[in-house]
Amino acid sequence: MIIKQQYPVIEYDDDKDALISPEHIKVLLGDRPVVDKLVITFFKEVIQTLLAEGKIEHFITISGENDLVVYKFVDADVLILHGIIGCPACAGFLDDMIGLGVTKIMFCGGGGVLDKNIPVGHILVVQGAIRDEGFSYHYVAPSRIIYTQNDVRSTICNYLNEQGVPHFEGIVWTTDAFYRETKARIQLRKEEGAKIVEMEQAGCIAVAQFRNVKYGAIIYAGDDVSQDVWDSRNWQNRKSIRFNLVEICKQLVQKI
Repeated sequence: MIIKQQYPVIEYDDDKDALISPEHIKVLLGDRPVVDKLVITFFKEVIQTLLAEGKIEHFITISGENDLVVYKFVDADVLILHGIIGCPACAGFLDDMIGLGVTKIMFCGGGGVLDKNIPVGHILVVQGAIRDEGFSYHYVAPSRIIYTQNDVRSTICNYLNEQGVPHFEGIVWTTDAFYRETKARIQLRKEEGAKIVEMEQAGCIAVAQFRNVKYGAIIYAGDDVSQDVWDSRNWQNRKSIRFNLVEICKQLVQKI
C-alpha cells in the first residue's frame, strides 16, 4: 500500500509486485546453467587483466541502452561484472542479476575517506549505509541507515582475519551527488559515524534485502574528502590493492 507524503521519495509502497519484474531476464540464459555467485567490482583494469590472462570468460550480455556484460571465472562458478556509478545503475543491474538466479553477492570498490587518519588502501567492511540517495526508498521503507546482514559481515571479517588482511567495520555515506559534498554535509555525516563516502551501497543493500539474497561489501580507502581541500591521494593507481580485493571477493562469495 502506498500513502501520499509531503515528499515523493518517502512514499514507500510495500506491494511486492511491480509492472515489470527482473525475473523475465532468466530466459536469456537459454541452455546456460544458473550461476548463483557474483562479484561486482569497479576496477575495470582488473577485469581487463583477468580477460587478457584467460582467467575469466564471457558469460552473457544483457542488451539495452547500456549493455550489461557479465563474465565468469574459468576456475570457479562465480560471475563478475564491472559496476556502474550510482544506485540506479549499479543496484538496478544487481536486480537484473538476481533475476538471472544470483543469490550471493560480494561488492568491492573504493571511496573517499571522511577521516584523514584512515590510510589509502585500508579496507572497510560495510556495516551499513546512510541513505542520502533516492533509489533505496523504492525497495525498503524509509530509514536513516540501512544495514548489511550480520552473518555475512561475520564471514567476511573472519576470512580477512584468517588471511591477515587489516580491516575495520563501519558505515558509509551513500550520496547521489559527489559535486554536492559540501563542508556542512560532510561534517554532519562524520558526526553520524560515516567513515567513507560512496554512491552505491544504500541501493545495493536495499535490493538484497528486498530480494532476500546474501550481500556483502568491502571498500578500500581512497581519496580524502575530510579536509578543506580535496586530496586524491593517487587512489586510482593502487593496482595491487585493487587486484587483490577482487581475488578476496571471489573467495568470499563462495563462503557467504
